[in-house]
Amino acid sequence: MQESECRSQNEEGFKRRGKADKLRFYNIAQGSIEESRYCLILAKDLEYGDVSELSQLLEEVSKLLEAYSQAILNSDSCILST
Repeated sequence: MQESECRSQNEEGFKRRGKADKLRFYNIAQGSIEESRYCLILAKDLEYGDVSELSQLLEEVSKLLEAYSQAILNSDSCILST
């Protein structure tokens, strides 16, 4: 459920034009990533299976989202082309 929520937030945020709007939605998506991270930790603790690959992918997505957010923060333009 969290994966689709995060994806939905990213897609919705991608269409936003203003800096504040984009950053708000990417911040919400980052929160969804953290929820997913918690679920993976819980799944590992409950020995539901190997979550190492999913954890790595989640970390990669988190880094990409953070880098994109930082690029928006550091940009001079208020309107970013998509």
